[in-house]
Amino acid sequence: MEKGEVHPSGQKVEKTLVVQNQMGIHARPAAMVVRVTNRFKSEIYFEKDGEQVNGKSIMGLMMLAAGKGSKISAVAQGPDAEEMLGELESLFAKKFEES
Repeated sequence: MEKGEVHPSGQKVEKTLVVQNQMGIHARPAAMVVRVTNRFKSEIYFEKDGEQVNGKSIMGLMMLAAGKGSKISAVAQGPDAEEMLGELESLFAKKFEES
């Protein structure tokens, strides 16, 4: 492969997710996100206010201190990146099954 060329299985997908639940991303929602991301081969990183964390780390997600209304950039790369981000979008839209 040439330098700068993206491997076919290395598709990179980015989405902005909005935290909609009342308490933001605390331990339970972070665990739910990690449960989803760990089912996929793709890598994922979340970024908020210039801080980037591994999307497969509960502690990393909690360090973002993402309260209600926070916008988080999710960047996934790998063979199943789009499918992973689709599931995460659904999880965020359901407010992590909180009110």
